[in-house]
Amino acid sequence: MTPATDAARPPHPAFGVAARMEAALRAALSPTYLDVANDSHLHAGHMGDDGTGETHFTVTVESPTFAGLNRVARQRLVNRALADLLAGPIHALAIRARAPGE
Repeated sequence: MTPATDAARPPHPAFGVAARMEAALRAALSPTYLDVANDSHLHAGHMGDDGTGETHFTVTVESPTFAGLNRVARQRLVNRALADLLAGPIHALAIRARAPGE
């Protein structure tokens, strides 16, 4: 679990997918809480497993940006922030998005 801090310079693509996800989400959503969990080991050998060990993730994110938005709108914001990664290395993404105080 990682408490949110100021978004740093985005990691180079050579960095792991999880680090790139964290940077993109911090930049787009200014989260107060962010956890990116790599679930790929649970899906080894399944469809979408490319052997890298970085294809399946769960994101738990808390952001004031989500206040007043429904679940679908929150997930759309996360998907938009991760669009480049979803088009490439990420095969599956579970999203838990909440506003502070929820």
